[in-house]
Amino acid sequence: MQNKFVIPGDFIGTSEEFIAGSGTYEEKGSIFAAITGNVKINPREREVIVSPRTNVPPIPKVGDVVVGRIVDLKNSVALVEIARIKGREDREIVNTDEGAIHISNVKSSYVNELGREFAVHDIVKAKVIDTRTMRLSTADKQLGVVKALCTRCRSPLKRKENSSTLICTKCERVENRKISEDYGLGII
Repeated sequence: MQNKFVIPGDFIGTSEEFIAGSGTYEEKGSIFAAITGNVKINPREREVIVSPRTNVPPIPKVGDVVVGRIVDLKNSVALVEIARIKGREDREIVNTDEGAIHISNVKSSYVNELGREFAVHDIVKAKVIDTRTMRLSTADKQLGVVKALCTRCRSPLKRKENSSTLICTKCERVENRKISEDYGLGII
């Protein structure tokens, strides 16, 4: 059975023989392949896994840092269209449309108004704190807005030295954001 090639739905064994590991699922006491790949058995733990044979699209996990665009602002939630997982930029993520940054997860201090921290179309770097509801946080220094556009003329905003103040070089508008320490560096 070790190294046997399987496709999703193939029977691998029973829950009496093995514990269902990654790439597998258990249904009514039977263990089946959830992905295409090779069967691997950990004899010590009696765990069976399916090691992917193809480059599988990544799924965000708690603790992953994701990059996305703010698509909507509500009273207490910023909706983020997630584009990539940091470290897995080579593939689009699977089955995740939007994440949400609750006002309590924007930064470590109190936030009175979400519109002072984010604007629609800002590019943000955030940490996944819950995958069930895809809740995100920008509370750490290295998380937050990495690119912002002027809300008046849509030109890129430049960071005023050592502050969270952003200035439009075209119309001279001054705006504030919860910015990442990487803001404007092109580093994601």
